[in-house]
Amino acid sequence: MAEDEIQHSSMKEIKVGRFVLIDGVPCKIVNIDTSAPGKHGSAKMRVTGIGIFDGQKKVLLKPSSGDVDVPVINKRKAQVVSVSETSAQLMDSETFEVYDMQVPEEMRGKLVAGAEVEVMEAMGRKALMRV
Repeated sequence: MAEDEIQHSSMKEIKVGRFVLIDGVPCKIVNIDTSAPGKHGSAKMRVTGIGIFDGQKKVLLKPSSGDVDVPVINKRKAQVVSVSETSAQLMDSETFEVYDMQVPEEMRGKLVAGAEVEVMEAMGRKALMRV
């Protein structure tokens, strides 16, 4: 992992809707529970996230005074060049680079050649977000 793909943040600064690394997987935060400080320690935070590439639910449990890794997320626009059953050929709107991507289950049938899509890129991986 390159150092420029990860930033460090305090647990107190993270919010629902932002992104965080849980077990090395970039996840979108969907829920944050904070417990009160107890007799033997600091307040704990339970962060629930959904992996942006695999859709799996992950949980992070850390003290509220701890640090957390935050992935650097790039959102780019791309144009669909061609579509097959499970993959699509996309062209980046800025660099004009052409690459193939898997089409997520929920987008199959909605993607047509010429459409503009949003691609999310993090830690060397790309995911098709929306049409």
